[in-house]
Amino acid sequence: MTDKQATGPFNFEPYQEKAGEEYMNPAQEDHFRTILLAWKQELMEEVDKTVDHMKDDAANFPDPNDRATQESEFSLELRARDRERKLLKKIDEILKKLDEHEYGFCDSCGIEIGLRRLEARPTATLCIDCKTLDEIREKQRA
Repeated sequence: MTDKQATGPFNFEPYQEKAGEEYMNPAQEDHFRTILLAWKQELMEEVDKTVDHMKDDAANFPDPNDRATQESEFSLELRARDRERKLLKKIDEILKKLDEHEYGFCDSCGIEIGLRRLEARPTATLCIDCKTLDEIREKQRA
């Protein structure tokens, strides 16, 4: 694989840093804005597909088992869309941070989150150290 091939879960070309380049400069912000907008578009298309699927496939089956199967499938699909709705809201929040030039910095300690971590998880708001501590605290509470 060459450096020019699209990779990652969001099918983009990884950002190639230049020597001495400032963190979260306009080029990097544009890179992440492109990733986030593409992800948002993909999620919106999934929502449209779900609505169409539910309209087209909604049937009043006389057999209770068939009706229960359909309701179960619709329920799973709606739960998935609900998770995606929450993710869309988070993407919008992150896009706002990008517009305000606050994207890419840890909400907890303020250090750089890092380009590769953000490419892997564009909605990350914590650096890896703060996220690790957060997860340890979560385990201790459980």
